[in-house]
Amino acid sequence: MSNYRQRLLKAIPGGAHTYSRGYDQFPECVPSLFKRGKGSYIYDDKDNAILDYGMALRAVHIGYAEDTIDLAAYRQIENGNNLTRPSLVELEAAELLIDLIDSVDMVKFTKNGSTAVSAAVKLSRAYTGRDKVARCSDQPFLSYDDWFISSTPITRGIPKASLNNTLKFAYDDIHSLEKLIDEHENEIACVVLEPSSVKHPVDSITHPGETFLHDVKRLCEKHGIVFVLDEMITGFRWHIKGAQHYYNIQSDLCTFGKAMANGFSVAAVAGKREIMELGSIELIGRERVFLLSTTHGAEMSGLGAFKETVAFMHKHDVVSSLWDYGEKLKKIISDLANSFGLSEYFKVGGVNCSPYYLTYDLEHKASLPLRTLFVQEMFKNGVLIPWLALCYRHSDADLEFTKVALEKTFYVYKKALEDGYNKYLIGDVIKPVFRRFN
Repeated sequence: MSNYRQRLLKAIPGGAHTYSRGYDQFPECVPSLFKRGKGSYIYDDKDNAILDYGMALRAVHIGYAEDTIDLAAYRQIENGNNLTRPSLVELEAAELLIDLIDSVDMVKFTKNGSTAVSAAVKLSRAYTGRDKVARCSDQPFLSYDDWFISSTPITRGIPKASLNNTLKFAYDDIHSLEKLIDEHENEIACVVLEPSSVKHPVDSITHPGETFLHDVKRLCEKHGIVFVLDEMITGFRWHIKGAQHYYNIQSDLCTFGKAMANGFSVAAVAGKREIMELGSIELIGRERVFLLSTTHGAEMSGLGAFKETVAFMHKHDVVSSLWDYGEKLKKIISDLANSFGLSEYFKVGGVNCSPYYLTYDLEHKASLPLRTLFVQEMFKNGVLIPWLALCYRHSDADLEFTKVALEKTFYVYKKALEDGYNKYLIGDVIKPVFRRFN
């Protein structure tokens, strides 16, 4: 065990502030920590450069340490960073998001996605007078709060009363949601899902030219359920106006974070005025909803970074760059896998601006050992690729560098399929985040 890992585990439960950054999510050869990032590269404590496809858990979509965005944040730090009353940049940022996203009348900023999505759930419960939440089972993470974690295998520490309030339906399967609503008539406050994660929504079963998302919205409208779209990942990647705009759908409430400030800590819950204003104070005599109330929720540096991120995206064709790079990368991976005879054992897919890869053993079963080996070998060849997150600063040279690393990695991957991964893997196999026991 490295000295850094020992120090991290001694000081921080789990050794990181997000479980996805934990040592059990990476091969033994990947350093326990990194010192800095610039563009599409991260650097270890000895300043060795590694091409990165993790991109801060998808929080960075332009590039690490982008000068103009960092400078905008720094200017707000010089303005005091956090004032006694709302700041000018707080108002400007709120108005910017309202102007940008078609479905948004009001917005409340916070510091992470979990609190934003949980705020949407709270508003939905207050608006409908109902308790239950229907969430998409195919999407791995929506919040660290009880309403979501109670629907995973990790239920220790959650009150028993919370365990039956979250229901699950399948993405692209409108009948699974209809069944839930029928079984829990007038009990569901909101439906929560990402507009997309690993694929585009299928076409609507009843309305040509529309999608599964439109079918969900119609069901929600019919049964008085709040329709919530979580755009933590899709926002500012699918389109500058969100995946809502890309798929021509408007939600009742929506949440943003991650890429909205290129790595700075900014998230938001936003949506229709009639729901959002439940958390307001000017409507005399109305029963109050204690919505988000965070000292650092509207920290000026992050909101300055958000404003400059939007300005950068208007000036540069960031979104098109992500789509184009992802399409090229997917083709390179697919072609190389085919050339090594691995097309049945290593697959790449997904929406071009946010691809994914999957690893399979000789029995065509999903294989964490082979995924661990793949990440290990890619890292040994200068590329950190725990998943596929793209940024504007990923270049043609990076693409070529990735291709060379893939060629060397697939050579080992094929041998591991034939001889067994144990001959090639150093250290433990990575583990699922959502597991009941360590």
